[in-house]
Amino acid sequence: MTTATIHPAAPTVGDPIAIDFPAPVVLDKSPDFEIVSQQGAHAVVRTFEAKPFVVSGRMGNVAFKNLVVPVRSVLKAKDAMTPAPLIAPRREAFPISVMIAVAVLVAVIAVVIAALLRRRKKPVEAVPEIPPAERFRAAVLALRDEADTPERWTKLADALRDYLAATGGAGRELTTAEVLARVRSEVVARVLRHGDLEKFSPWGTEGDFDAVADEVLGVAA
Repeated sequence: MTTATIHPAAPTVGDPIAIDFPAPVVLDKSPDFEIVSQQGAHAVVRTFEAKPFVVSGRMGNVAFKNLVVPVRSVLKAKDAMTPAPLIAPRREAFPISVMIAVAVLVAVIAVVIAALLRRRKKPVEAVPEIPPAERFRAAVLALRDEADTPERWTKLADALRDYLAATGGAGRELTTAEVLARVRSEVVARVLRHGDLEKFSPWGTEGDFDAVADEVLGVAA
């Protein structure tokens, strides 16, 4: 037998009757009563007949047909049988959890919009492009002035290759022989060969780095 809590305990004709079940329920429609609302285990019904009615439905996987709801008349023995005007049932209170979730969502949207507006008000300053010649000269001078830098010849050759690639002289992917076939320059040849020897030869390389660095600056003049 299905058990439920009915409020009010002695409802009258036209009263909203709240029925709380022990589990979520789906009520069957009936000509004996009107389903005002149902949400989870809570349902509200009403009737306009002064007699008990039976509520049926399904609670989970269990069907029930035995919940009797008592209803009494509001009329006394000699009262007229004209029914009083109906009052629209009071809507169920909006769940507080939903209201909190909506408020949090509105607050988050407001913060995001404010952040976007602040970002739009701060224009991003463009960083000027450094010309390839200036980058190359700065790299060569830094290597020349720091004698304790490891693999100075290799780094000088890499800086020279970057400059030639940026100015269209020779691609960065070319070998030393391919670069020298396109760029006819003794100083370029010396720098690239010193770099290859330092990188690949077990004996390394020797030479006047400062003199070659000063000479290779003329490539970007």
